[in-house]
Amino acid sequence: ISGFIGIPNIRYYFVFLCFIYILAVVGNTLVITVITLDHMLRSPKYIAVFNLAFTDLLSSSALVPKVVDIFLFNHYYISYNDCLTFMFFCFTSIYASKVMAIMYPLHYQMRVTHKLILSLIAFSVGLLNRLSFCQSVIIQSYYCDHGPMYRLGCNDVTPNYIFAVLTIVLVLGFPLAFIVGSYCCIGYSLSKISIFREIVKAFKTCTGHLSLVAIYFLPFIFVYAFWHVIHPNARIINLSIATVLPPMLNPIIYVLQTQEIKESLRRLLKARVQAKLEVFRFKPLFLLTIRKMMQKFLV
Repeated sequence: ISGFIGIPNIRYYFVFLCFIYILAVVGNTLVITVITLDHMLRSPKYIAVFNLAFTDLLSSSALVPKVVDIFLFNHYYISYNDCLTFMFFCFTSIYASKVMAIMYPLHYQMRVTHKLILSLIAFSVGLLNRLSFCQSVIIQSYYCDHGPMYRLGCNDVTPNYIFAVLTIVLVLGFPLAFIVGSYCCIGYSLSKISIFREIVKAFKTCTGHLSLVAIYFLPFIFVYAFWHVIHPNARIINLSIATVLPPMLNPIIYVLQTQEIKESLRRLLKARVQAKLEVFRFKPLFLLTIRKMMQKFLV
């Protein structure tokens, strides 16, 4: 895997990746913990938020630690079976699980069955397993990506190309079209509001989401629109940033800014502090009782 090889001062970028990964783990774990402990956050809205945080945690953990291990510790060589396994976990956590968790949060356990998981494994691995690699074995990416791998095949790669196009349309095209359509409706509704303060308030609400959409979609659009002229290093940096930043930003933009989550954190911290105070209050009384019992025993 030769993705980051040859990029100047790339070790600083790995420090950045580690920092982003730590923030993503802490933020998403905090969201999962708060929703789990607070029974008032069991509405469908927060079930979807829980699934988002869980899949973000999986996607970061499936990708970033292995990427850092490969390039920071010079473990560039990877076996074929390990590469397929790496690709499967990255694809499943980044795309399949996230789509299911967000689209069907209340039916997640029924839809994500063992049969579906086995089908995903057979399909994703089978497409590459049918190829023969008789020339280069150098993957021009920062992980075992489907596109750079199938281009190394010596036999017919048409099914892999069709799968790649369908994946781009499903993961990028449909969500982007839906988001653009939604904001066109929002803009039309805002045009009917005559109070400027309400317009500013609505715009502030949308700013965080728009920034996250831009961080995720713009690098992909840039890479796929100019893939024939863009430098491979620029492609790799753009795609890696678009992959690792959203799991870190999602808890900040979508969750930790909501009033319900803030109130829940206050309640949990207050209960924690009160529990510690009760322990400290009980401890001197307990020690005093033990001391009196010991004195009576010694007398």
